[in-house]
Amino acid sequence: MADVVREVMTPGVVAVRPDASLVEAAQLMRAQDIGDVLVADEAQVVGVLTDRDIALRAVADGADPLTVSAEAVCTPHPVAVGPDDEVSTAVALMREYAVRRLPVVQDGHAVGMVSLGDLALTQDPASALADISGAGPDGRAGGTPA
Repeated sequence: MADVVREVMTPGVVAVRPDASLVEAAQLMRAQDIGDVLVADEAQVVGVLTDRDIALRAVADGADPLTVSAEAVCTPHPVAVGPDDEVSTAVALMREYAVRRLPVVQDGHAVGMVSLGDLALTQDPASALADISGAGPDGRAGGTPA
């Protein structure tokens, strides 16, 4: 069982600029087979944008995804963890803030993401959530945790 976030996180960061359109963000999500991207300027993480944010905060309201920016619909000022924080800290933050994903930040820079799926795969690999998180987009084993 993993002790620190570094051992369970998905390393690397997929990010868009705050002024990127929702179409750009969605295309990046599709290309990377992920459900979220960080919204970041050169200095800091501005927010987290999920596929659900795009659907519920923009498309469902009839907004034009070509003209709406990622920053306009992302969750701003996301709670984050450090790579050397305990996994239990990440779990507690996810519970407290009712989020499924946390940016992993070190020295002010995002270095990865930790998701509920990442935690399920490492903490309880026999769980239904681990099975689902390990499935690919077609439902078969071998996918990327969401």
